[in-house]
Amino acid sequence: MQANVDFKQLVEGAGDAIMVCNAQGAITLWNRAAERIFGFTEAEALGQSLDMIIPQRQRQRHWDGYQKTMETGITKYGADLLRVPALHKDGHTLSIAFTVSMLFSQSREVTGIVAIVRDETVRFAEERKLRARLQEAEATIKGDS
Repeated sequence: MQANVDFKQLVEGAGDAIMVCNAQGAITLWNRAAERIFGFTEAEALGQSLDMIIPQRQRQRHWDGYQKTMETGITKYGADLLRVPALHKDGHTLSIAFTVSMLFSQSREVTGIVAIVRDETVRFAEERKLRARLQEAEATIKGDS
């Protein structure tokens, strides 16, 4: 039995960012959660390169992988959760986690890629603090022995 789903409502109501880019890397879909996470409105994002949210030091690696993925139609990440830094419109760095999925035409040509993105900046900072506290505790215990 197939559910009758309004995909526009699904995308707009999602709590995670949903972005689609065409084979050339231009943004073709940018939902409200993407606006909230990255600070760019849909009007600012559509037609733009992902460079607007990719830190400079990650861009070459990103585009090398993106181009290979578009040429082969295969992503090495599949359903893997990727964790990378990203940029907010105001310039501050975010920690994001996302999955990607390939998009194809009916003739199986690659048309683009969809990413579902979650902002994990707060969780990442909390984990970093916990790791630092654990290292301090371990150093104290070693110092006491």
